[in-house]
Amino acid sequence: MAGLQLDQVRKVYGNGQVAVHGATFEIADGELMVLVGPSGCGKSTLLRMIAGLEEITSGTLRIGERVVNDVAPKDRDIAMVFQSYALYPHMTVAENLAFGLKLRGTPRAELDRRVADAAAMLGLQDMLGKRPREMSGGQRQRVALGRALVREPSVFLLDEPLSNLDAKLRHSTRTEIARLHQRLGTTMVYVTHDQVEAMTLGQRIVVLDAGRIQQIDTPMALYERPANLFVAGFLGSPAMNVLEGELRAADGLRLVLDGQGDVPLPGAEVPGAWLGRRVTLGVRPEHLLPAAGEGLQARVDVVEPVGSEAFLHLDFAGRVLVSRLPPQGLPEPGTRLSLRADPAHLHFFDPGSGLRLAA
Repeated sequence: MAGLQLDQVRKVYGNGQVAVHGATFEIADGELMVLVGPSGCGKSTLLRMIAGLEEITSGTLRIGERVVNDVAPKDRDIAMVFQSYALYPHMTVAENLAFGLKLRGTPRAELDRRVADAAAMLGLQDMLGKRPREMSGGQRQRVALGRALVREPSVFLLDEPLSNLDAKLRHSTRTEIARLHQRLGTTMVYVTHDQVEAMTLGQRIVVLDAGRIQQIDTPMALYERPANLFVAGFLGSPAMNVLEGELRAADGLRLVLDGQGDVPLPGAEVPGAWLGRRVTLGVRPEHLLPAAGEGLQARVDVVEPVGSEAFLHLDFAGRVLVSRLPPQGLPEPGTRLSLRADPAHLHFFDPGSGLRLAA
């Protein structure tokens, strides 16, 4: 096993397009790090540079203690799992698992041991004689994982491995990957655009946008204390509610919006230097709650019960807000509600830079 170090790793294509702007971070030995962001943010490019499939324009990449900028992919001691499975259709599961080891001249006894261990770990023992066309998408993805597993590499790289699966298979395969990491303790770098995958799998998460790292932290730290508006809006489903206005202390602390409407903020800790100035307020749907007294007045547009919880889509002075509530006693569409933003869970951002403001 080995850790990874990226120091100002940059990728610029021949046409001048910068795909990755100076990525600098470390991945500890045995850590599962997730790279997440929207399409085109540079996460797969970064993974491919780690794998050696993309040339690094500048900066330094280390796997363990070794600088690998100019090391061929086959000599980096990594194994990669692709989105498309990339299995040989004419080979059985056992042959697919063993193929890479055969090319490396692995002794037969060792090859058989590794294939048997991987098959047992992934529940493929009864499928070793099948070909990919005889298997479901989830089973094929397990074979792709097994083919990487038999290599016993220092680092696993996974590039959106669940994108082709339906919702139920995504959940079960995601759980298998988490169990696999716990069992092996091998360094893993996992790329996804799905923030649920990122939050549930990653020990830490690198959030990227437009080729730049926005924040690196544990899943709950990112959720509870996003560094900027991009991270606040990207992580969390439904997304954080965001309102922009002027902070005023007259008649109690409140955010006065453009046009009509204001948001009372009793008990909130706000950055004092920003009183009388424009700020962006963020509040998660679960922290926008019905209020008995004074609160923001909104109309219920749509009610979405989803079993253990419900989402209220609200019209607040022409702005769309979402509240997450228990599924009992829900209001009807068209009802007017008074709501309050939980003062212990408010987020304030600079509307110009998008950066978080310290209380």
